[in-house]
Amino acid sequence: MINTMPDGWTLKAFHEFSLDELYSVLQARSRVFVVEQDCAYLDLDDADQQALHLCYWEHNQLLGYLRILPAGATFDECSIGRVLTSETARARGLGKQIMQRAIDECRKRFPKQRLRIGAQNYLRAFYASLGFVADSDVYDEDGIPHVEMVLQL
Repeated sequence: MINTMPDGWTLKAFHEFSLDELYSVLQARSRVFVVEQDCAYLDLDDADQQALHLCYWEHNQLLGYLRILPAGATFDECSIGRVLTSETARARGLGKQIMQRAIDECRKRFPKQRLRIGAQNYLRAFYASLGFVADSDVYDEDGIPHVEMVLQL
């Protein structure tokens, strides 16, 4: 268990993670995307090393996470992915907070570019509330309906 993390937001490159932080991130992603969603897929996709990782910590627990990827890592455009809030932190507005922080960071790093996400279709309205617009038909990814959405930065 991490016992040295200050509460609040961190933004780190992959190589800046401590082993405990990395373990917490991978554990949270596995818990949400594999166990909760009952979806067997390979989470470790070789994109993490290129990403910036935005985390929200409280009492040494990872409550929110996403990764920001440069153009070419997963899409032609810069992108945000692996967005999650832990089960204990849901319904607190953390998802909107973490996405807004990521969008702001993308605006700084990738000004006047398009930001693309592969959203789970049931979250389409959530992402639309942040300004994203659907840019594809619904498609199946690992047994879960998804839609690509874009936002002009």
